[in-house]
Amino acid sequence: MNVHAIQAIYRFEMARWFRTLAQSVISPVLSTSLYFVVFGSAIGSRMASIDGVSYGAFIVPGLVMLSLLSESISNASFGIYMPKWAGTIYELLSAPVSWVETVIGYVGAATTKSVLLGLLILATARLFVPFEIAHPVWMLAFLVLTAVTFSLFGFLIGIWADDFQKLQIVPSLIVTPLTFLGGSFYSISMLPPIWQKITLFNPVVYLVSGFRWSFYGVSDVAVGISFAATLGFMALCLAAVWWVFRTGYRIKV
Repeated sequence: MNVHAIQAIYRFEMARWFRTLAQSVISPVLSTSLYFVVFGSAIGSRMASIDGVSYGAFIVPGLVMLSLLSESISNASFGIYMPKWAGTIYELLSAPVSWVETVIGYVGAATTKSVLLGLLILATARLFVPFEIAHPVWMLAFLVLTAVTFSLFGFLIGIWADDFQKLQIVPSLIVTPLTFLGGSFYSISMLPPIWQKITLFNPVVYLVSGFRWSFYGVSDVAVGISFAATLGFMALCLAAVWWVFRTGYRIKV
């Protein structure tokens, strides 16, 4: 294992993140804070509780997950796309660095950024909405596992994209709508029976449900199924990354 290569990639990505704190940290935290103000404090105070949890507290896990998914994809996709765009990807490919070490460096940095942002949003949420975390260890486990999984997914998007516009297609047109429809602002038990069944085909439901269970012990889907679904998606992303480096798809062109 080439530890020096992993450290070099990781430190470079983290340094780039710290140079753009206004865009990478302050902007998503402020945006999420607006959700807490509007839905948590203003609207939430006039809504009934859901599964015994006040509405303002109920949406906290969903809002954290919304930011976590988008930032994980954005950080990882931009991190690997820039070397492709600048042409420095060939220096990486010709160096004695395996695909595993490359992925650990880029995905590890993107995961670190997303987890730190998620924890910061949680801390900010306490300023607007009181909430408790029933299972803090499981909360961290879901947080890290989701960040790793969608950083891998973002890594694949960065390899697939051949211009800056394509970096935003999947997050804005697919991931964000799925997150809003995945129970971030409501329990799927509130939907008509037919829509409850259709919603179960949305993979984000399992992420939000498992993450919410770690806070309040309530979920729309069994926590074991949520955890297994997340692991399954991560394994699928890993297999796709392996195939990309095995075939050189959009890397060696």
